[in-house]
This record gives sequence, C-alpha cells and structure tokens, in this order.
Amino acid sequence: MQIGPYRLRNRLAVAPMAGVTDRPFRQLCKRLGAGYAVSEMTASDSRLWNTRKSRNRRDHAGEVEPIAVQIAGTDPAQLAEAARHNVGEGAQIIDINMGCPAKKVCNVLAGSALLRDEPLVGRILDAVVAAVDVPVTLKIRTGWDRAERNAVRVARIAEAAGISALAVHGRARNDLYQGEAEYDTIAEVKSAVSIPVIANGDIDSPEKARAVLKHTGADGVMIGRAAQGRPWIFREIDHFLSTGEVLPPPTLDEIRGWLLEHLDNLYSLYGTTAGARVARKHVGWYARAIPQGDTLRTMINQLDDANAQLRAVRGFLDARAQLPGTPWPAEKRAA
Repeated sequence: MQIGPYRLRNRLAVAPMAGVTDRPFRQLCKRLGAGYAVSEMTASDSRLWNTRKSRNRRDHAGEVEPIAVQIAGTDPAQLAEAARHNVGEGAQIIDINMGCPAKKVCNVLAGSALLRDEPLVGRILDAVVAAVDVPVTLKIRTGWDRAERNAVRVARIAEAAGISALAVHGRARNDLYQGEAEYDTIAEVKSAVSIPVIANGDIDSPEKARAVLKHTGADGVMIGRAAQGRPWIFREIDHFLSTGEVLPPPTLDEIRGWLLEHLDNLYSLYGTTAGARVARKHVGWYARAIPQGDTLRTMINQLDDANAQLRAVRGFLDARAQLPGTPWPAEKRAA
C-alpha cells in the first residue's frame, strides 16, 4: 500500500486510539507486523501543545517510519497551523480525525461531528493539504447516523482536496462501538474514489481481515481494539494474507518478552509513577489471553510502583510456565 511517497511493507495499519496508541504501543505493533501506525489524536489548539499529555502523544523518538500524526479540531486555519507545527517536529504524514465518536470530541463539533457539515469538511481538508508538503490522510465513519451515511460524498470531497488515503470505520457516529460494523458502505467508498481506502471496524482475526478485504476491495485494513493486549495480531494477519496459513499461537516466552518490553517502554516514556498507572490497562488487556489472567489484572491494579509491577508480572508468568498442561495462551480474542 502506498501513501504519498511512502511504500508500506504491507496492508496492515494500527488505528489511532486516544490513551492507547502511544509510542511504546506503536513501536511494538510495528515490530510485530504492522506496516503503518497513526499516533493518538492531538489537539489543534496551540494552547494545549505544551502540556505533558500532548508532548507524550507527539513523542516519536526511534519510531519506525513513516511517522503519522493525527490532529483534531474544527477550525481550518487552526488545523492548518497544527499540521505545520507537527511537520516541523518530524511528522511525515498528517492524519485528520473525523471519525472519533466520543461525546467530549463531538460536543465541540470535532471528530465525527464534522460529517454533518460537508462544506466545512472541504474547507478543513483544503486548508491542511495546502499548509504542508507531506501527505495528508483522513479517518471518517460511514456517516453521522445510520439514516445519513454520507461517507461516499465525504470521500469524493477528500479526493478532490488532495487527500492521500482514507480510512473508514464501518459504523455511523451514533453507533459508537455498539453492534457490528458494516462493510457495504466501505465498498461503496472504494468504488467511488481512486485514492487508497483502508477498512476499519471489528477486524479481530486473520480470517476476518481477509473477508473484509475481499468484500470491500479496500487497499488495507486498520486494527484497533483487537490489538489491545494482542499486538501480535498483526503478524498473524500478515502471515495469513501472504500464505493462507494460520500461525500457531505465540509461546509463553514470546508474550512474556513482549509484555515486559512494553512495560519498560511505558515507564521510560511516562516516568515510573504515571507509567505504572498507564500500564494497568495494558496488562489488563494482555490478561485476557492468559490463563488465570483475572488474578494478574487484580494484582497489577493494586500496585502503584513500576518495579513492583514488573516483579509481579515476571513472577506470575513464570509460575504459569511451570504449571504442567497449562494451555498457552488461552484461546480468547479481543471483541
């Protein structure tokens, strides 16, 4: 898959998720098979750029290229300035968020709320594309609500504005993450434009990825929640799409190494205190695939110290490895 001058190594992208797709998560997903990853959403309001939270979201030190930064807002000039600022800090691709369904985003008419105002969509895209000399991409939903699925019209606006690639989540804004994603609209979008289209929503297995690619004709797939606590899903999908073979589950030793590496990088980015808080949710996600994982999750949620968390994770996993006949990992997959 090609985005501007960047030829990606495969058709698999990590979806931008606020509070999740920080640098440690993106790096691990890329190392385990993702060809592309977009950063967490960053605000276009310059007054927020120097907060610790914003700086952490824009940290790309040592990240495998291309470096893609997602921006969000409602004002074309402000978004254009945010794009220029992030390119100045090393962003090689700018992604515009018009897909987030969260109330705190939509209540200020950003994210997927923008889909209600197609002229504003056009003004924003024109302004950002004109502001930078790097590829600009866009993430949308199928529409504001199921009765008004306007993704095809928005896709044509995007193509006319010079957008380099388009990711489409197979739900309308008012669906939030409820029910099942639908892919007919994504197929219609792909048929309507010539730019790369990436399908997103409920892709949680190699078989599902292949089925969605076949149904939609999309150029790639974007994985979000299914990669939480299971970053190896990308190598599973990549192998299956390339060979038609299903990889065996990762070994206990492999997952132990990935989880400990992930935790070390979280503590390095956020500091040991804040990093320990961030680590809790990640360990909780990993725990879904671990025998007796509920015990690990409860244990980690009670620990505020990074070193104590590392000792607990090592001790728990090492004990599981010594239990005779214990299946690893448990056959649980993210919803």
